[in-house]
Amino acid sequence: MGRSANLPRGLRDRFRARDGVWPDDTGCRMLHVDMDAFYASVEIRERPELSNVPVVVGGVSGRGVVCSANYLAREYGVRSAMPTAHARRLAPTAVYLPPQFDLYQEVSRGVMAIFRDITPLVEPLSLDEAFLDVGGALRRLGLTPGGVGELIRSRVFEAHGVTCSVGVARTKFLAKLASGMCKPDGMMVVPSSAALEFLHPLPVSALWGVGAKTAARLETLGLETVADVAATPLPRLRRMIGVALAEHLFALAAGVDDRAVVPESREKSIGAEETFEVDHYDRAVLRRELLRLSERSAGSLRGKGLRGRTVSIKVRFSDFTTITRSRTLPVATDVTQEVYRTAVELLDTQVPEGAVRLIGVRIEGLDNADSAEQLIFDAPERGWREAEQAADQARSRFGSLAVRPASLLGNSPEKPAEFDPKPE
Repeated sequence: MGRSANLPRGLRDRFRARDGVWPDDTGCRMLHVDMDAFYASVEIRERPELSNVPVVVGGVSGRGVVCSANYLAREYGVRSAMPTAHARRLAPTAVYLPPQFDLYQEVSRGVMAIFRDITPLVEPLSLDEAFLDVGGALRRLGLTPGGVGELIRSRVFEAHGVTCSVGVARTKFLAKLASGMCKPDGMMVVPSSAALEFLHPLPVSALWGVGAKTAARLETLGLETVADVAATPLPRLRRMIGVALAEHLFALAAGVDDRAVVPESREKSIGAEETFEVDHYDRAVLRRELLRLSERSAGSLRGKGLRGRTVSIKVRFSDFTTITRSRTLPVATDVTQEVYRTAVELLDTQVPEGAVRLIGVRIEGLDNADSAEQLIFDAPERGWREAEQAADQARSRFGSLAVRPASLLGNSPEKPAEFDPKPE
């Protein structure tokens, strides 16, 4: 979606509980659950003294970006994906914290386990949000869809000390809209009979797939609300914006969304990248960062029971010229040292010298570890893999810094944030 969408307060209240009674949720099998300011909330859980102050999580250097901001920080205008330098100007008194991705992944795994305990039909969209189809679980639980939403909210908070918001509707599109409108720590039910009453007053930017540029174009054509799109004859809409976009938006404006929940969506790649606080020429520095990124990426593979065959690196120079180089391995791997060795060979043989602003590692061609042939039994990489699995267990038990490669223990450039920001 593009700009945030919301209903007038009086109409919004139509879809909330009144005196403990929720609107009719018959047939509303789709739930969208979205954690509230997830990274910031986890940090505040760890440090309760921060609960009443603005908190921003992200890269803390001049080139870092915001991963997450609690709602107090958002009152100053701080938003996800905003440069940290700009956030500091907006909220100079906020507490700025570097991200702890291992901790967020741990909490996310626990939250997703709660979802899957309720229904096997869970489609994660990221660490902090998922669609659930609860239609097959209602009889077993003895609950309505809204009751399941309330159950999820209470179980997540009791188990993990963070809050989530839940949208309940008959389609994924409506459920996702509803969860966004009831943040933070809320729930909204869109009855099947009131779907258009809910949808039509919204700005056209609320439609799935409409970004800022498309919204501006639609508005110049006189299509400012979802109701405007719904009222436009489809042949005319096709002439105005093209066949594919017209048919997509026309269906959504009529409340039609046939997408099913797709559980166990397979990841295509796993990786991490670093934006340096200052540009680096020194290849020793770049190799050390490649080791850090290889460690994080291969650790994520092992944690998810995956292996990958293709290792690629991404290098962005000071003039923003960006190149990628890749190599496919004979067999799939999840071994840090093998990923690192390949990444360094790519850097040394295929990347020209220059001032580097960003460097990244990505592993592609993923398959399940139990179905991907790893290495012959006596190969030296087997010893590395067993050592890395032991290190994973130590980090899981004692923290992410419990076991590190020796070359990462010295001084190293600050790491702002290695993530694909998702607006919350």
